[in-house]
Formats: sequence, C-alpha cells, structure tokens
Amino acid sequence: MKPVYMDYNATTPLHPAVQERMKAAMDLYGNPSSMHTQGRQAREEIEAAREEVASFVGARPKNIIFVGSGSEANNTIFNLFPCRHRDCSRSMCGKTEIVTTKIEHPCILESAKKAELRGVVVRYLDVDRFGRINLEQLAELVTEKTALVSIMMVNNEIGTIQDLVSAGKIIHAKNALFHTDAVQALGKIPIDVSEIRADFMSFSAHKIYGPKGIGALYVADKADFCPFILGGHQEQGRRAGTENTLGIVGMGEAVRQRKQEMEEEGKRLWDLRRFFISELRNRVDDVSINGHETEVIPGTVNVSFRGVEGESVLLYLDMFGIAVSTGSACSTGSLDPSHVLLATAHDAEMAHGSIRFSFGRDTTQEDVIYVLDHVESTITKLREISTVYRK
Repeated sequence: MKPVYMDYNATTPLHPAVQERMKAAMDLYGNPSSMHTQGRQAREEIEAAREEVASFVGARPKNIIFVGSGSEANNTIFNLFPCRHRDCSRSMCGKTEIVTTKIEHPCILESAKKAELRGVVVRYLDVDRFGRINLEQLAELVTEKTALVSIMMVNNEIGTIQDLVSAGKIIHAKNALFHTDAVQALGKIPIDVSEIRADFMSFSAHKIYGPKGIGALYVADKADFCPFILGGHQEQGRRAGTENTLGIVGMGEAVRQRKQEMEEEGKRLWDLRRFFISELRNRVDDVSINGHETEVIPGTVNVSFRGVEGESVLLYLDMFGIAVSTGSACSTGSLDPSHVLLATAHDAEMAHGSIRFSFGRDTTQEDVIYVLDHVESTITKLREISTVYRK
C-alpha cells in the first residue's frame, strides 16, 4: 500500500521551511505587548510576518489583523451586523440586509443564520452549473438597504473562481461593504485587494503549508469595523488576546514560500489536473466533472460518479492509502448531499456520489496514476454490487 495524500483543500502538511522557521521561533516566549527585550523580539517577528502577508495581497501591514482561523475572520465580519451601538455614525448603521451565496463555506452560512436571528434579512445568490454567480442577480439583490455582501473567492469543494472585480463594482455602486472568503484562494491564485476593492478578506495559514490555528483578516482603511473578541489592545485594538507568536511566524514563512513557489507549482498542477481528468474519462463511464472548466484553481478536481456513494468510494480508497474527501472537511459526518453540488443543479444521487481530489506541492504524476488505477477498480466493484446502477 502506497500512502497518497489528495486532500490539500482540507489542510496541508507544514512546508519544510515553515517547520524550520517555527523551530527557531520556539524560544520567542516573550509577550509581544511587553516593552522588555523578550517582548520586543516577539513583536518584531509578528510585524515581519504581517508585512509578508500584506505584501502578498497588495495591502499595507496596518490593514492585516491576525486571528485564530479563517472561520474566526468570517464570523468577525458577520458579527458586525446589525449595528448595536448607540449614537453610531457608521455608514452601515440602519442597514438591515446581507447578501451572500448558496455555496459558501459552512462558517459563512451558519453566521448568516445567526444574523437572521438578530433581525438581519439575508438574501442568497444562486449559481450556475459551474458554480459562478449571476452578476445581474447580484445587481438586483444589492439595494440601499444592503449592509454587506459576502462572496467567496474560490469554492472549497469545486474550486470555481468568482469574478470578484465585476462583483465589487456592483456592490460599491450601492454603497454596501464587500467581504470575500479567500481561504482557498490564498497562495493558489494572485490576489490584489485594490483590484478587487474588497473591504474585508479572510485568510488561513493551514491551507498554504502553514500551521493550524492561525489566520488573518484584511480590513480596508475606511471600512466599518468593530472587534469580535474584546478585552485588550492587541492587533491595534481590533482583536483582543495575546498574539499567537509561533503561529504568526509560521504563517509569515508560509506566505514567503508561496511567493516563491506559487507560479511554478500552479503550472505543474494544471498539467496534473488535465492528465487526471482525461485519464479518468477514458477509464470510467458516467462521471461528471464539477465546477468551471477554466475558472478554477489548478489543484482541485471534484467528480461525481453515478450509481455509487461518495463515502463508500472514500473508504475503499483509504484502504489503499489514498486520502480524498467527499466535500468540505468541516462537513465530515453529515449524511446530507453537498449543498454546493445541489446549488449547481446536480440531483441528489450525483451529489451523494461526489469525491474531491485536491493536489498539492508533493503530488506527482506517479501518485495520480496510482489513484486512477484504484479509482477505476473501486468504481467498477461498487457498481457491480449496486442495486440501482445501470450503465
């Protein structure tokens, strides 16, 4: 049995350079808020990491807040609405609507439900069969009552990339704030906050070969903002709690490595993706490649196999050392079909039979061929014992 990891969208192994950088930083025990030498040393490392993250997305360091995860960053933004401050002069005060999409990460969808309990009206954008929003519908749903629009940059299940430049123009024309969950985009495609004109942008380190438990939130200069976690002056008073120095150092190094490796790795993953899809279609009948054909991150292939359960495929492949996913890692344990695939007009049967293969920096063509061999045999076996599949 050969171990092959193909679940990079769920999480990534630490980059060797990140491991070494974090080992070297383990002696930075000083509180970054302290004025003594040990505190100043920790502060210097944090600010260096902040500069790395900021420059990677075209922002200034003061616009980057370090948080505990991408989910915390997303929750922070949704917790801003409705405004609950007396005598508030914020531009969003009095606005009671939020617009988001039907294919967001669960942390966005759950935050939207909580916002509804606070009196916010949430409107949901449809997507086409490729997972892309309709810009005309966006223009209709965003009104003068809209406080926030949240559209993920890259979908975590199917890898589809949204046209956020066009979306941003529509959103700002209606004087609404614009947030994007960029967790699956960071380090995979170029990001420029000034081009997208986002007011808020969420990131996570463990998707780019950094440590878990650390993320970042971009906040534009003029964007309305109120801390989600209170009780301290850390992060310019925008996120209380002593900073996770080791995690921040690791995220900074992960971003630095992405700057050097992203372009070349992207080309290699595109080649692997094309090879995988071509071979899969030649070997297996009744398959559907989900997501956009070209507007997609290079390392993601989401496939539906008619007549089989995705969970069965996952468990069979796991016996051969192959790690894949049936969708979002945050939804593991749910027996419901993927909300993303249902939103892209797939029937429940095909949605249940979906598998996400996500490649990364250590994926080789040999790995892909090994996986294809076992996918072919697994689907054949499961269809032979199926009581519903007919070719």
